[in-house]
Amino acid sequence: MAKGKAAVGAGVKPLADRVVVKPLEEAEQMRGGLYIPDTAKEKPSQGEIVAVGPGKLSDDGTRLELDVSVGDKVLYGKYSGTDVTLEGEEYLILRETDILAIVP
Repeated sequence: MAKGKAAVGAGVKPLADRVVVKPLEEAEQMRGGLYIPDTAKEKPSQGEIVAVGPGKLSDDGTRLELDVSVGDKVLYGKYSGTDVTLEGEEYLILRETDILAIVP
């Protein structure tokens, strides 16, 4: 595969300008001494990119490269993308335009 591109799970390779993100879990489960069940937790909005597509095709047929690459930690909208489970792991597939920022 080309530099910055990787496959996830059972050979999953995102298409066009899509990326596969592994959401980063919140480390804190206790707030004020109360346990917060998984169903009440907010959906993560930060994750690490584990695979990227080849880029979107422009009107003239050239491929537009993505601004993100595998290993980047990113912020994305809470309700962006599609949740998928691959080999028992939770991932999010979203378009590059749904990514709000790259974080250090």
